[in-house]
Amino acid sequence: MKLPRIWLQHTVTVEAYEGHSAVEPVYAAPVTVPCWLEAKTRLVRHPDGREVVSGATFYCRLDAVQAPPESRVTLPDGRTTTVIAQLRRDGGTLPLPDHLEVQLA
Repeated sequence: MKLPRIWLQHTVTVEAYEGHSAVEPVYAAPVTVPCWLEAKTRLVRHPDGREVVSGATFYCRLDAVQAPPESRVTLPDGRTTTVIAQLRRDGGTLPLPDHLEVQLA
């Protein structure tokens, strides 16, 4: 089951992190992603195990984007932030919407 379209009330722009050049980070071309954006401060776990503070989280359909840690995200108000972690949420056989949860710094 997909995340219902009515929940996709916001739009963010994601530039997926691709690694580092000799000088700076390298990002993929920007992708516009319809999503539900939740501006909420909370403590989350970074993929390396550290606890870090997340200032926002967005939820989108599984096929909308890939946003590995360190990807750059532009929020609707123009602020730019980075991805802490992306979490695949699969409802399995339950009638719950499959979606991607992307935690932002």
